[in-house]
Amino acid sequence: MSSYPKCPQCSSEYTYEDGTMYVCPECAHEWPTAAPGESTEEQRVVRDAFGNVLSDGDSVTVIKDLKIKGSSSVVKVGTKVRNIRLIEGDHDIDCRIDGIGAMQLKSEFVKKA
Repeated sequence: MSSYPKCPQCSSEYTYEDGTMYVCPECAHEWPTAAPGESTEEQRVVRDAFGNVLSDGDSVTVIKDLKIKGSSSVVKVGTKVRNIRLIEGDHDIDCRIDGIGAMQLKSEFVKKA
């Protein structure tokens, strides 16, 4: 016996799960697997080098000299970066640094300002 709910439209018991949706093969009705008000996506928490939670729009300060790959420039310690954006991936901060331009930083090399 499957543990999937019956179709809310035709009450078919042959529903199946497809990603984040339940699907009824008889009437082709689809509905989300999460209950209303429940988030289907888990919130990812990004923390700085000292454990403070970062969010979009925060200002951070660089805590270590960072060499820029493919360039002779360096982001100096103490450089303040305003209005960060959090992204997925290894380099989880997207920002614009005055004098250098757009770049991505790892959260382990910054502290919340």
